[in-house]
Amino acid sequence: MARVIAIANQKGGVGKTTTSINLAASLAVMEKKVLVIDADAQANTTSGLGFDVKKVKTTIYECMVNDADPKDALLQCEIKNLYVLPSHIDLVGAEIEMLNMSDREKIMRRMVDKLRDDFDYILIDCCPSLGLITVNALTAADSVIIPVQCEYFALEGLGKLLNTIKIIQKRLHPNLEIEGFLLTMYDGRTTLSKQVLEEVKKHFQDMVFETLIVRNVRLSEAPSHGMSAIEYDATSSGAQNYMNLAKEILDKYNNKEE
Repeated sequence: MARVIAIANQKGGVGKTTTSINLAASLAVMEKKVLVIDADAQANTTSGLGFDVKKVKTTIYECMVNDADPKDALLQCEIKNLYVLPSHIDLVGAEIEMLNMSDREKIMRRMVDKLRDDFDYILIDCCPSLGLITVNALTAADSVIIPVQCEYFALEGLGKLLNTIKIIQKRLHPNLEIEGFLLTMYDGRTTLSKQVLEEVKKHFQDMVFETLIVRNVRLSEAPSHGMSAIEYDATSSGAQNYMNLAKEILDKYNNKEE
């Protein structure tokens, strides 16, 4: 039975897609069977894992709006054990089409439940908004990773996201947990990065991952080649950071099981 983790923050450019791709690839390299659900109409996770969005036939849109079988939509990636449920620009219109559906906040949960038994981990890359698709993703997930960029307005908007999570816990999914806050684009040479790290740790304490994702050129270049950082340059600090994050998550669940 898979653990389902949403990667969410309504702020754009904080590293959601980078985290989805590279955490998934790292878990797969560690011999876990992993699925990434691309729940963003920009479909950057789909293209970042090496697929031509224009050639993809069945996507998350068909699964959520037309009740297509999600198992028919899965694409196998170059990395063994790694699969993606692709997205498409059509997903932009899905929220409007879902408005008249019954239990519209739980459409993705029903879709994910059909896939849980086939994977160890399912990661959902959320879009940069707190709309109905993101609410669906959080309702479908067991927990949420919140990437926080090490920049001046890092904590701005986090209150809205945490409030949304509280509402979902109260009304839709009482067992939703915060997996952790992940600091991205960290640069140890700047005072600002250190200040953001201190501020986030002060607010959220042990909910902050030990692993920091440092600014890294290889990490930025990899998606343009349709690869994860570990395929593009396994020795890069970006690839190593995400391997460490995967280990941190696996250790947490191994310890819980013992």
